[in-house]
Amino acid sequence: MSAGKSFYVTTPIFYVNDVPHIGHAYTEVAADVLARWHRQAGDRTWMLTGTDEHGEKILRTATANGATPQEWVDRLVESAWKPLLDTIDISNDDFIRTTDARHEDNVKKFLQHLYDAGYIYTGEYEGSYCVGCEEYKQDSDLVEGTGEFAGEKVCAIHSKPVENLHEKNYFFRMSDFTQPLLDMYEANPNFVQPESARNEVVQFVKQGLNDLSISRSSFDWGIKLPWDDSHVVYVWFDALLNYITAAGYGYDEEKLATLWPATHIVGKDILRFHAVIWPAMLMAAGVEVPHQVYGHGWLLVGGEKMSKSKLTGIAPNDITDTFGSDAFRYYFMSAISFGQDGSFSWEDLSARYQAELANGFGNLASRTLAMVTRYFDGVVPAAGELTPSDKAIADVVASAAVEADAAIERLAIHDTVTAIWTIVDALNGYITEQEPWALAKDPANAGRLSTVLNTATEGLRALAVLLSPFMPQATQKLWSALNVEPNLGALTAQPIREAGKWNQVPIGTTVGALEALFPRIESSAE
Repeated sequence: MSAGKSFYVTTPIFYVNDVPHIGHAYTEVAADVLARWHRQAGDRTWMLTGTDEHGEKILRTATANGATPQEWVDRLVESAWKPLLDTIDISNDDFIRTTDARHEDNVKKFLQHLYDAGYIYTGEYEGSYCVGCEEYKQDSDLVEGTGEFAGEKVCAIHSKPVENLHEKNYFFRMSDFTQPLLDMYEANPNFVQPESARNEVVQFVKQGLNDLSISRSSFDWGIKLPWDDSHVVYVWFDALLNYITAAGYGYDEEKLATLWPATHIVGKDILRFHAVIWPAMLMAAGVEVPHQVYGHGWLLVGGEKMSKSKLTGIAPNDITDTFGSDAFRYYFMSAISFGQDGSFSWEDLSARYQAELANGFGNLASRTLAMVTRYFDGVVPAAGELTPSDKAIADVVASAAVEADAAIERLAIHDTVTAIWTIVDALNGYITEQEPWALAKDPANAGRLSTVLNTATEGLRALAVLLSPFMPQATQKLWSALNVEPNLGALTAQPIREAGKWNQVPIGTTVGALEALFPRIESSAE
């Protein structure tokens, strides 16, 4: 994507029946890294996140907690979901709630448009409904229960029994879009990614789509249908529309035209909603389909998907209180191949923190600036004649910047970290090989010492820029210590696709003290 293009990225809007766990935070960080990268690249970037607040599950949870649904969602949003964004340093441009007037009013406009166009009709439906998923389930979505639910069919995701519902509902003619969707997938192979997700979606649609029940009449916590207020909108049909209601649909068409279409980052368990139902809804309304839907894998704890109901949910601050937000962000973006399932363990987090962050990046930064201070009174020296070893560092930096940006374009966030980390490894090896502490002992080597520390400092400059989307706090500390802002500008204003250019640190810059980027942790969080 060339600089100046629009990049609109979304997380799912999260269901506020409970507090967030690290699975939610994982998705937030992934979208945030992409947004931060594109902003630094000069692209017109907009990141949306928010909360999904309607539906039967919310109603039941609120009632169980002695609150009205509105009181319950207000409490959870303000006490848990918005604070999550600060906990893990999310730089979202907007936060939408499905109880916002801008959402509810324009969902009604969208629905009325589909109704007037003949895409919605009345009918009756009977089926197995999972309140946890807020979804009617096919037999293939159910498994045999165990324990207290032995002998019953349960939802494969929530491991709880489904309910048989028989209602008169309104239906969306989704079956009309079986072939248009297949044609779209074929014409745009990257619409659904990764490839495993695309294959799953295509095979599902090839079986033929059924019309979709889009209303409920057995409870009233939701957006009422504009032509029949005895029904509320099916919570998923409501929720999916947030991506365009936040972007201006129905009230600011200029804004919508500027931002849309979006790149959706979602968990694979909600892939079909986003890659099948959502584009069919948009096709029916004459709105462009999203740019891309990327279904990432699950976070596993003890071999199981993260789940509050199974007591495997870990609160993000359980990690950040000990390791900090930068380590949280780095770990989940580097330790797991984005798009695949990944297992979390405290032992792996602690080991990577010590080896890669504290000893790898943090120690590299601190000892480089300490040597500039010790041997040159803190003034960045000029480089002399370059040797192949010096030139190799510049080549590594240039290649890493190009490879990292290419990985971001294909949403391979883990590959981006891997590419950038070649600079960390190369600089650590370079300093070990060049032994500046030994060079400093002989005045005859002053020129060589200048070149080595100039090269290392320039490498740190590139690392600060390239790692900024991943570790905003640590890289800002490093940028401040490098003291280049008066000449180069703010860290977040650095053009990230040009980070590989050499000789950016002004000669004669006086570096400052650097506090520990990743302090030693005496005891592991368990």
